Amino acid sequence: MEQEIDIARALEILELPRFITKEEIKKRYKELVKKHHPDITKDSYKINQIIAAYRVLMDYIDNFRYSFDEDEISKQIPNMTHNQKFRF
Repeated sequence: MEQEIDIARALEILELPRFITKEEIKKRYKELVKKHHPDITKDSYKINQIIAAYRVLMDYIDNFRYSFDEDEISKQIPNMTHNQKFRF
């Protein structure tokens, strides 16, 4: 049975900082898979954690949606009207 891993735990498992790029996640994943491969360490639990953590982070990155509705924009830049925020 696969356990659920949240974003914070996934970052911890992959030994990553909070702010990281997708490419850096992939690089770290590949490093850890090589290091903890069951043929080398005989520990399938660790490699399963690494794979699950990687999937959680990639899924989050690939499916994250930004909100650009008026309320969200007002929170980010409270002193401007919508038209001012997007004027070229």
